[in-house]
Amino acid sequence: MSMELPRLYLITPPIADGADFAPALAATLAAGDAACLLLRTAARDEIDRKKIIRALAPLTQKHGVACLIADDPQLALKTDADGVHIESDGEPLKAALKSLKPNRIVGAGGLMTRDSAMTAGEAGVDYLMFGGPDGPDGSLSHANIVERVAWWAEIFNVPCIGYAHGLDCVGDLVRAGADFIALGDAVFADPRGAPAAMREFGEILARVSEPAQ
Repeated sequence: MSMELPRLYLITPPIADGADFAPALAATLAAGDAACLLLRTAARDEIDRKKIIRALAPLTQKHGVACLIADDPQLALKTDADGVHIESDGEPLKAALKSLKPNRIVGAGGLMTRDSAMTAGEAGVDYLMFGGPDGPDGSLSHANIVERVAWWAEIFNVPCIGYAHGLDCVGDLVRAGADFIALGDAVFADPRGAPAAMREFGEILARVSEPAQ
């Protein structure tokens, strides 16, 4: 099998304290090759959210990984994050594109229908995500996500991300044509530790890329 292998898109758990999470994040990023990190915060107050992002975004970027935050383009600007992930194809997405493009990344998720995915793609997003821990499409089954990724990858040029509920889902998403694989709890809640999950992800990609005997 000859294919261009997808990159890893990491999704953190909701973080309450950036300083406490920093060592675990550093170890995770050092254990594998990630392209992007979606930084989720448990804090609701903007001051607390800024503190978390400012503690973790530079660490992420130091590893050559783009740091995105969820659903707040203005906060991305204020904290010098690399961009934002919006769980919508409506007005919030339009506002993010207007305020952040072309200098920062804007991605879209929460896309329940093919029409909503095409609308987001036509709007000028940098990527689409199918499935995920947040948003209305978080309940999509693995089979649904694989089907949506395969449909998108065959027709459209905008990169797509397939959310993997577990490491055992990665191979199907690679074969479906995902440009990126999103992993959240599959890495950060792994009982062996996140670095071990990162290493296993790399091993899975290597196996999937091996020529058929």
